[in-house]
Amino acid sequence: MVRRIFLVVILAALGTTVAVAQRSANDSSLLTVDRIFGSPEFRGGSFGPLAWLNDGGYTTLERPADGKPGRDIVRYDAESGFRTTLVHATRLVPPGDSTPLDIEDYSWSPDGLKLLIFTNSQQVWRTNTRGDYWVLDLSGWTLKKLGGNGPASTLMFAKFSPDGGRVGWVRYGENNLYVEELANGKITQLTTDGSRTTINGTFDWVYEEELGLQDGWRWNPDGHSIAYWQLDASGVRDFLLYNVTDSLYAYTVPVQYPKAGQTNSASRVGVVSAAGGETRWLKVPGDPRNSYIARMEWVPSPGKSAGSKELIIQHLNRLQDTLDVMLADAQTGQVRTVFSERDSAWVEQFDQLHFVNAGHDILWLSERSGWSQLYLVPRAGGTPRVLTSGEFDVLDVVRVDTVSASVYYIASPDNPTQRYLYRVNYAKPEQHPQRVSPTSEPGTHSYDIAPNGRFAVQSYSRFGVPPVVTVVSLPDHRVLRTLVDNAPLKTKVQKLRLGGTEFRQVDIGEGVKLNAWFIKPPGFDSTSRYPVLFYVYGGPGSQTVTDAWGGQNYLWYQMLAQRGYIVASVDNRGTGARGRAWRKIIYKQMGVTETRDQAAAARAVGRLPFVDSTRIGIWGWSYGGFMSLNVITQAPDVYRMAIAVAPVTHWKYYDTIYTERYNGLPQDNAAGYDKGSPLTYAKNLTGRLLIVHGSGDDNVHFQNTEAMVNALVAANRPFSLMVYPNRTHSISGGATRQHLFTLLTKFVEDNLPATAQARAAMP
Repeated sequence: MVRRIFLVVILAALGTTVAVAQRSANDSSLLTVDRIFGSPEFRGGSFGPLAWLNDGGYTTLERPADGKPGRDIVRYDAESGFRTTLVHATRLVPPGDSTPLDIEDYSWSPDGLKLLIFTNSQQVWRTNTRGDYWVLDLSGWTLKKLGGNGPASTLMFAKFSPDGGRVGWVRYGENNLYVEELANGKITQLTTDGSRTTINGTFDWVYEEELGLQDGWRWNPDGHSIAYWQLDASGVRDFLLYNVTDSLYAYTVPVQYPKAGQTNSASRVGVVSAAGGETRWLKVPGDPRNSYIARMEWVPSPGKSAGSKELIIQHLNRLQDTLDVMLADAQTGQVRTVFSERDSAWVEQFDQLHFVNAGHDILWLSERSGWSQLYLVPRAGGTPRVLTSGEFDVLDVVRVDTVSASVYYIASPDNPTQRYLYRVNYAKPEQHPQRVSPTSEPGTHSYDIAPNGRFAVQSYSRFGVPPVVTVVSLPDHRVLRTLVDNAPLKTKVQKLRLGGTEFRQVDIGEGVKLNAWFIKPPGFDSTSRYPVLFYVYGGPGSQTVTDAWGGQNYLWYQMLAQRGYIVASVDNRGTGARGRAWRKIIYKQMGVTETRDQAAAARAVGRLPFVDSTRIGIWGWSYGGFMSLNVITQAPDVYRMAIAVAPVTHWKYYDTIYTERYNGLPQDNAAGYDKGSPLTYAKNLTGRLLIVHGSGDDNVHFQNTEAMVNALVAANRPFSLMVYPNRTHSISGGATRQHLFTLLTKFVEDNLPATAQARAAMP
């Protein structure tokens, strides 16, 4: 009798599911995975790539008016919007060809008379940084491919010299630097020792991924010399990716990948004449294999604008708790430390370092007050002067305008889920910063500011509202024109049956309140009880709870809401924009505090009268996959199901720079590594678990999932596993995302079922 009743319930639920699927297919107000991930229906507008010109205008790419192939390069006056076609697509047809170059990126020479075009790109490590470069000379409309007779798609990071007469570049594969004269095609090889393990002018996998370094060389402003990084990767072991899909016989792909506690590349910086010759190496103290040169730039001499005799570098020790800002003499290689940042946890490099006040002061971002704030540090040494202050974080420096002596920066003093543009006068630090983004537009603003500081391209969005891209004047923020209004996408979204959204804080006790957003089902009934699916990332300095357009994932959450789910996301301690103490509580125990916070938030949400606390699930990707595994094994009483996509399962499997920054060396912190690992708690699993991974993931290796599988098998715990052959960390390509989210949707509906009443109530 019990079995028969159970069968009736299953059939009834199945009937409801089929009815819902049929209803979704026939009702344009309802979302489906196929509409979201399998079609361009909800694809937003785009603009660019855009290049600012020194005169305040900008150029971009547009399809020719006659409908012929290629793209024209057009100039717009930022103030008036006056449009001029600078380069017709027909000018971009290589000799002997009939089709214009497919421009992927471009840049102008300083005098605006030559155009450097990047095309035919291929992937190196995580992004497409090698390809072909062409130079178009507008004075005679000559189009020339750089690199001589070298192999196709092997040039990297090509840049005009300051006088526009030469281009420097790195040759992929051999890892050497070259300079090519545009007038006669003469190529000068600046380095000759490049190899797979001696890397000149670019970087290995971990430097690119964790320090954001790809382009590893810099012209001196006078064009006479070049500074460049060199890595010695001879001690770095290869991690072998196993490819079984691209040939009849499987083969391995080696990736230079230093795992936590293992040998790093040694790094140094040298200066070489642009005409060739010996390299002069900077005499940076310490072991180059156990430290990082995280940033390097030429710096102006005080009171002068042309040329430079000094370089500034940001030097991190391996534990990344000390950062020394050093000035180096390019002639002698001697260095001196201007100032140092130290922290009991970690210090991160500052990407937007500038010299201001005629080069006498260094603009710097520091957490020394407990919040990330801007300071002026005397170049000659001395006490830093406060430029911004308050209990909020300065999140980014967008532009330093030397004409108005202004620093434009991103912050949100009153609401860390939002982003606004501010400016402060660095010549008059006593003046209060001014908000530039209008108060009438709450949400998330981002900016690309022109070199002259008078104009910017602004992107503005809100949660559930696609972005609008405009050109604005500064500092009055007057809208001059709209580049992308996304009106068609907004109309499509507005016609959907959407669930209500809410930003709130979740009180988990002991004075800790976590930022969260919620999407509730359309027609929400406060007297009903709904299942809740949490989305988590939770990694250091990150945020998922932001008042910004969420793209395809947001639409997927709305689809789940239409099917009777509350979808929520919570930012645990360790995430960003809430000060040093909030961020660094996780030090040397990644996965511990974050897991407790997420579980406590889920318990608090489970006590809400409209939530069914027996039907709570969670999903996440990468660090979020790590978190999903941790919470379902450490709080099995809270979560009924979890999905972990491309998860880290033990930090010993991840790379040196990221892992050691937050968790220290595994040799010194073995207990901390184990305490935060879901492998330790696999035996506690009682809920339904799906693990998804790409076997070709070069970032979070499939090794992580295999270790979790072994731990679960050893504990005799059931789980589900989906492997996408040879897919990378993004698990994408072709119909992969459509298939993936179909899988995720089915797992949610099968293991965290919405009530038949809620599903039947769908329109």
